[in-house]
Amino acid sequence: MTVQEYRDKEQARLAANKKRMEEDGVIFVDIYSAYIDEEVVIEAGAVIANNVTLQGSTVIRAGARIGQSSVIRNSEIGEGTSVEASYIYDSKVGSDTTVGPFAYIRPGSVVGNECKVGDFVELKNATIGNGSKSSHLAYIGDADVGENCNIGCGVVFVNYDGAKKYRSKLGNDVFVGCNSNLVSPVEIGDGAYVAAATTVTESVPGDALCIGRVRQTVKEHWVKARRILKKDQ
Repeated sequence: MTVQEYRDKEQARLAANKKRMEEDGVIFVDIYSAYIDEEVVIEAGAVIANNVTLQGSTVIRAGARIGQSSVIRNSEIGEGTSVEASYIYDSKVGSDTTVGPFAYIRPGSVVGNECKVGDFVELKNATIGNGSKSSHLAYIGDADVGENCNIGCGVVFVNYDGAKKYRSKLGNDVFVGCNSNLVSPVEIGDGAYVAAATTVTESVPGDALCIGRVRQTVKEHWVKARRILKKDQ
């Protein structure tokens, strides 16, 4: 068998597999552009958009929608969950959750039900409790996030010190403000608030407000004085 004959045989086999899925109730936007490994399981009522790649032991539950150009490998996507233009590897995403666009869920991650993993959010070996949200531009690595938490824009879990990686834990109903850094290992208790632009280096008890930044200083007329000084030099 030539290389081309082998390729043609594989393409025909995969095409027949997709056709069987379609007959069983899977909805393909463009059945010819989707790449689906033979061992992938897709339940009836799931929608698979164009240019989607599903690999390995992936399971797509009923009512899920896998949007254009998403790549999912060895992962489970729950019922009613929407994945838009995102990459998910060796992880599990619950029901009625939204992922993306442009999210990256790396191996070892578990996302709960009714969560949001938004644009340019990266998870790595992290668990996200039911109802928790990280809408954009965050890195959550080696962390356990409780239920109904909010992770603001620009938040980074600082999990690596150059030699070893550490894990952090957030309780339920925790709010982490924008551009905060959580320097692992730290623990944030239930209901705590972390103010925007805070660097957290020690654990925070429940219901506490953590502020870790320099107090703002405004020097009026500073710019004008600087210009005059430079002009006189």
